[in-house]
Amino acid sequence: MKTVLLLLLLCSLSLTLPTLSHATSAYPSVPGTNPADCSFSDGDTAPLIPPRHEVYGNGRIFDITHRITTAMPSYFSPDGVLGQFLWLPHSMKNGSIANMSVFKLPTHTGTHIDSPGHFFDHYLDAGFDVDTLDLEVLNGPALLVDVPRDKNITAEVMKSLNIPKGVRRVLFRTLNTDRRLMFKNQFDTSYVGFMKDGAKWLVENTDIKLVGIDYLSVAAFDDLITSHLVFLESREIILVEALKLDDIQPGIYSVHCLPLRLQGAEGSPIRCILIK
Repeated sequence: MKTVLLLLLLCSLSLTLPTLSHATSAYPSVPGTNPADCSFSDGDTAPLIPPRHEVYGNGRIFDITHRITTAMPSYFSPDGVLGQFLWLPHSMKNGSIANMSVFKLPTHTGTHIDSPGHFFDHYLDAGFDVDTLDLEVLNGPALLVDVPRDKNITAEVMKSLNIPKGVRRVLFRTLNTDRRLMFKNQFDTSYVGFMKDGAKWLVENTDIKLVGIDYLSVAAFDDLITSHLVFLESREIILVEALKLDDIQPGIYSVHCLPLRLQGAEGSPIRCILIK
């Protein structure tokens, strides 16, 4: 006990003396790497290890949202990677009474959602932002399907999937998941997505209102604009992009997706889960 009290006394002194204080670059901090660190790695106190999970509830709940990191691919970045997005201007290590971060992100970062205003300027001017999207469409029974791995999603592919009438939410798992494109630190234009004819076939022949896919764009790069226009023109279909669909069996689930209520924004990061 005397040893512990002595360590705490020395630690408190180091925090109050400028000559012993650590650098002002406080984010991120790694316990045990600086002289003013008061954490214990053994002895009386167990190390603090934050839990991070992909599956919850004994395999019943799947987190299908990609963790936002500095190394993830980004369509809008000049070098194809997101880079620093989080800062800690108010740090307890530097004298603040609480830690308070700030972040700056493109609205189409990681797992995210598109509103009609993404490709229709007059819709955005009229106020059709992410805050107007129907949460009923974003929450409910959903079908996870595997797309043939050798092609983009065309009308022919859509026919071959035999998605029944009445299905309103479909998550399309493609070669993007097998190639782990969302885990690479560079935007890849060879990703799989919807060609214009595939988007048109879906709109005209199914009841699908939520289209989910496993890369940053639902539309194939060669049909980037035209496929988006087909999907978003009616303002009835919601696009959820960059879903994390690895290690999940195809089938029926309950999907739950919630975007941020960003007034005036044409897109938003989104947290999505699947429940058996």
